[in-house]
Order: sequence, then structure tokens, then C-alpha cells
Amino acid sequence: MDNFKPKFTDVNTLGEFGLIEKLTKDTIKYNTSTIKGIGDDAAVVNYGDAYLVMSTDLLIEGIHFDLMYMPLKHLGYKAVIVNLSDIYAMNAVPTQITFSIAISSKFSVEALEELYMGIHEACRMYNVDLIGGDTTSSTKGLSISVTAMGQVKKEKITYRSGAKVGDILCVTGDLGAAYLGLQILEREKQLYVSNPGIKPDLEDQKYLLERQLKPEARKDSIMYFAKQGIIPTAMIDVSDGLASDLMHICKASDVGAYIEEAKIPIKDEAQLMAIKFRLDPATTALNGGEDYELLFTIDESDLEKIKHMPDVYIIGEITDRKDGLKLHTSGGNIHKLKAQGWNHFDDETTGQN
Repeated sequence: MDNFKPKFTDVNTLGEFGLIEKLTKDTIKYNTSTIKGIGDDAAVVNYGDAYLVMSTDLLIEGIHFDLMYMPLKHLGYKAVIVNLSDIYAMNAVPTQITFSIAISSKFSVEALEELYMGIHEACRMYNVDLIGGDTTSSTKGLSISVTAMGQVKKEKITYRSGAKVGDILCVTGDLGAAYLGLQILEREKQLYVSNPGIKPDLEDQKYLLERQLKPEARKDSIMYFAKQGIIPTAMIDVSDGLASDLMHICKASDVGAYIEEAKIPIKDEAQLMAIKFRLDPATTALNGGEDYELLFTIDESDLEKIKHMPDVYIIGEITDRKDGLKLHTSGGNIHKLKAQGWNHFDDETTGQN
């Protein structure tokens, strides 16, 4: 009978994206209204004169967030923001969300009201309507599922797959700070677990902590694109790390790319904290994740417009696929770019999504 034992493959051997690819490879599209399904930041559906874009995230306590240092109000806010970021990554404007939760008996009504304060604040800040969801019980902890919806004119939709050789590679904001904020919180958690009487030392690092606990989505960038008539050739939000998310663009677009290390935007606070943790600042920016900035490519004809865009940085260029993905270091060396970012099936890491 041993010959009839069912096959067991550990999901960790595939990783998140390998698992998604395996499970969805036989997916069939039955409706002509489905324009884009699995494989981008959001799904795209024909909606008359425009496209409807939709994105869903599932957040699990102990995997994606830790309530020892994540206030419920911040959690509600962040859970909305990470989904809105996916909508903006399609060059679309978010309009509605649904918010579903599974809760254990340890949560009071007052605690859930705090969670929803954050949800409502995010909706107010980004002019998004909360239109529904579901609430059910859980045997352990808190689980959250958010679906965001938005709209974009058909001629302005941006996928991961449009980058072409010669396009300029750009990123908004700065990178690595959210990961370093997480390292501070995790360090203080471990110290507290060892000695509950110890006073947390957050080192007056408000910026790094806010980047982890209360990130923002780049609504301003999408508004600038619209005002200047810019349509990125490809775009993705930086959630898993700059290197990993650039690989998604290159794979979808069938191209290569290079990044100039010296041009990766890193805040001074992040530089100093990385060194304090004995980490290379560039490595934290390349692989940290949870920055929720926009990584995008533009045609050379839009270069002058991008040069005047606030809080944007030109960090590299799209190349031929055969050239692969390369990092041009500050010391003049060229290295193959590797993705070492957030793995959703890594049980040893918590706090990221």
C-alpha cells in the first residue's frame, strides 16, 4: 500500500510566485470582459469606456503583522494602503474597497472600532469608499482580507509587461526605511520578551517606524502622470523589494535591466540605521520590501517631464533580455542582481506583507 501514498510537496520549495504559477497555469478565461487576470498588480476588467481594476490582499496575524507593536488603528490604515498601492501601480485611481475580517474571542468591540478608525482614515485620505465586506469568527488571532477597486481610461492602463529596451528606469520616494523600521520593532520585541520590565528604545526614529507602521500610497505620482500626459511603459509597486519587483517587470516584459547603486534613493536615517544593524544600506533598499513606492519605466521622449517630477529618481535603464539584470556598484563593478526579498511562505519572518 506504500506505493499509493499521496505525493507531498512542501510549498516552500516553490515560493509564493512559483506556487501561484503552478496553481493557475490551467486557468481558462471564459468571459471576454476579462482583459487581464493573474500576473500583474491588479486584475483588469472591461468597464464600458474605461477599465475596472481590482486587487486583493490577505493579511494574517503572526505572518504579515504582529500586534505586539502594530497598533490596530495603524493596521487598519496599512491594510487599505497596501491594496490602493496596487491600483496606483496600474496607473489607475482607486474608488472603492471591501474589508473582511476573521476574529478570535480575544478581540473586544472597542479593539475592532480602533481597527476601523484606521480604515476610515485611509478611505478619507484617498477618497475611497468602503462598500462592504464580511465578518466571521476565527479560532486564532486576526485575519484581514481587503479588495480594492479602481478605474483607468483604456489608453492609460499600465502593465508590468510594457517595458522595452532603452526605456528609463525610475522609482519614487526612498527605499529600505520600512525594512529598517521593522528591524527596530523586532529588536525591541525580543528584548521585551526577555525582560518585560524593559523600556522600549525606539531611538527617536519616527520616519523609519512610520514607513513600516503607516505607509502611504503614491497617489501624487499618478496625478502627476495625468497632468503631464505621461503613461509609463511598465510599472509595479515596491512591496517585495526593489530587486524582486524589477525582476517581475523584466520577466513580464521579456527584457533585462541595470540599476546604478549610487542612484538608489536611501534616506540618511536609513543609511545610519542600516550601518548600526551591520547591514549594507544598498542591500536593505534592494531587498527590504514594504516601501510601497512605484517602480516604473518611461520612454526616452518623456525624460524632460520626469526630470521635473517631485520625489522621483532615475536609477537605471532597460536592456536586452540576454544582458540579464545587473547592478552597477558605486565602486565601478558589475554584479548580477539577485532577489532576496520578502517570501510569504517564510515562517521565520513576520511583520511584512
